[in-house]
Amino acid sequence: MTVNGVAREVEAPPLARLLDVLRGPMGLTGTKEGCGEGECGACTVLLDGVPVNSCLVAAGQCEGQALTTVEGLHDPNGALSTLQRCFVEDGGAQCGICTPGMLVAADALLRANRNPTEDQVRDAIAGNICRCTGYQRIVDAILHAAKLASQHASTAPQAGPGGAP
Repeated sequence: MTVNGVAREVEAPPLARLLDVLRGPMGLTGTKEGCGEGECGACTVLLDGVPVNSCLVAAGQCEGQALTTVEGLHDPNGALSTLQRCFVEDGGAQCGICTPGMLVAADALLRANRNPTEDQVRDAIAGNICRCTGYQRIVDAILHAAKLASQHASTAPQAGPGGAP
């Protein structure tokens, strides 16, 4: 499987939970275990771009697929992404248990919809529970990131054929 853009092999029973393989042999502890039953979304990762609860996915199901964890959301230079910065600056990161899953779910939304409404943001994170109940700050952070990304896209040089500006 490819994890955060890097081909990875791991020895694990095929029915091992993806969450355990990520946090154990792969050492990617950013993905959190909340309920362990697929109810809270703390363990959300992207499987071929689609948010899934890694506590409900067998590692063997991921062979040949692309996984993105919260560790893979940073900018190419290793700095926090716009979305991550907005979570920090706007108070979207609170106790931290839900934050990785919220970030991954929000990243999937913003990749599919660069200009979501508040209702669309709330729908996108509906499977993620915040035990601090600070949903409004999380929604605000996602909308802020969408706005910044939209502004950046409108000021960036347009790529010509082959990606040349």
